[in-house]
Amino acid sequence: MAMMQKKQGQKFYHYYDYSLVAAVILLTCFGLMMLYSTSAYMAKIEFGDDMYYFRKQALISVGSLLCALVIARVDYHILRYFGSLLYLAGIAGMLAVWWTPLGQEVNGAKRWLKLGPVQLQPSEIAKIGVIVLLSYMIVKIGKNIGTARGFFILLFLGFIPGMLAYVATDNLSTGLIICGITAGLIFVAHPKTLPFLAALIGGAALAAGGVALLVMNVQNSSSFRIRRVLVWLYPEKYSDTTAYQTLQGLYAIGSGGILGKGLGNSAQKLGAVPEAQNDMIFSIICEELGIFGGALILLLFAYLLYRLFFIAQNAPDLFGSLIVTGIFLHIALQVVLNVCVVLNLIPTTGITLPFFSYGGTAILFLMAEMGMALSVARKIQLQEG
Repeated sequence: MAMMQKKQGQKFYHYYDYSLVAAVILLTCFGLMMLYSTSAYMAKIEFGDDMYYFRKQALISVGSLLCALVIARVDYHILRYFGSLLYLAGIAGMLAVWWTPLGQEVNGAKRWLKLGPVQLQPSEIAKIGVIVLLSYMIVKIGKNIGTARGFFILLFLGFIPGMLAYVATDNLSTGLIICGITAGLIFVAHPKTLPFLAALIGGAALAAGGVALLVMNVQNSSSFRIRRVLVWLYPEKYSDTTAYQTLQGLYAIGSGGILGKGLGNSAQKLGAVPEAQNDMIFSIICEELGIFGGALILLLFAYLLYRLFFIAQNAPDLFGSLIVTGIFLHIALQVVLNVCVVLNLIPTTGITLPFFSYGGTAILFLMAEMGMALSVARKIQLQEG
């Protein structure tokens, strides 16, 4: 869609996905607007500055967007030399959080690595590392992916950082996303579908059995993960304790109605929904902009995923296609899980909404993924007509 050239008498366009850039900019601007609306009151009380969260997020978002445009100019094939490095950096970072004083605890969760003035979440590096390394390994293994050895090598490579995200940083949601990306990439590349269907049915049966066991036998358990399942099943019973945030988020969505109370007019963000600028920002969006605003955001995400699907489908080689597929899976899983948690369709997992929730590390690496997708898109050649 940019420059046109002739090749053996035919005209081809060097493609650049301006639509993807537009979707990213729209989501970023929309996200910053809602972040300010959601966080201004509490930021004023806690820090004496209503723009505290907005200013930090805006600076990181603009810088990250510029970095994404720079990454888009670099040939994505160079990533094959950095896949192992990113993968190992993510693992080393999570181990450092677990075993060294560099691990930083925020709001009761020890998931961050503090390096001087910089604070980052190593699990975000692990996500990109898994996407790049598995894409490279699938290309390298080739047809052997259909063998048990090839299958389990890939499964093992994805399982290690996924398990570490849970064990080392106590972040089950990130572990599930990493495992989901792994399963999705193997599914796309694997020649057989039946084993995946069997695993899906078996996993669903085990999950249903586990929930039934919890309901029957462990309602007084001290495990916080079991309590989260019970809170999901019986939110009214725990309305004054662990289900407080969930119920307040549902009240926010319900009070917003179809068109919402108006931008800036949320009542639940005034302290009723704790840390509303993080995991629960979608509930404030629905309160202020209504179901219409929530649906509009989901449509923007759907369009972003459509552009990623288009790039993956038309990528010049398997490596590029798998990288964009991994990015697609990451964003899709994170959006679906966040919205399902806010709507109490699944137990609380502490997962953020891309482009909207407050968090510098998340937006930095998310923009890096967008740059990688644009880099793949630049290598696409489309025939005129």
